[in-house]
Amino acid sequence: MQDRTFRFWRGGGLAGFLTLVAFGAVADDIQFPTRAAAEEHCPSQVVVWVDLETRIFYYRGQDRYGSTKSGAYVCERDVKGAGYRPNRTGK
Repeated sequence: MQDRTFRFWRGGGLAGFLTLVAFGAVADDIQFPTRAAAEEHCPSQVVVWVDLETRIFYYRGQDRYGSTKSGAYVCERDVKGAGYRPNRTGK
């Protein structure tokens, strides 16, 4: 709750709060510690690495794919449905 409160203030008050309410987190049961496990879960989908703190996801081949401090492998359709956004810099 403390983290969400911080995001409320950092995100611009009510606008930040509404963002938290509108977009939930990626459910624990669809986060995977390895790419192979995620590929098993969604064999016909693209597997991405999601940074759970920044809400940004990375594609295979990008610098931060599989390497951010707080993250997991997830199916692309699941992160898009939860309101996460792709890395804009392409790194």
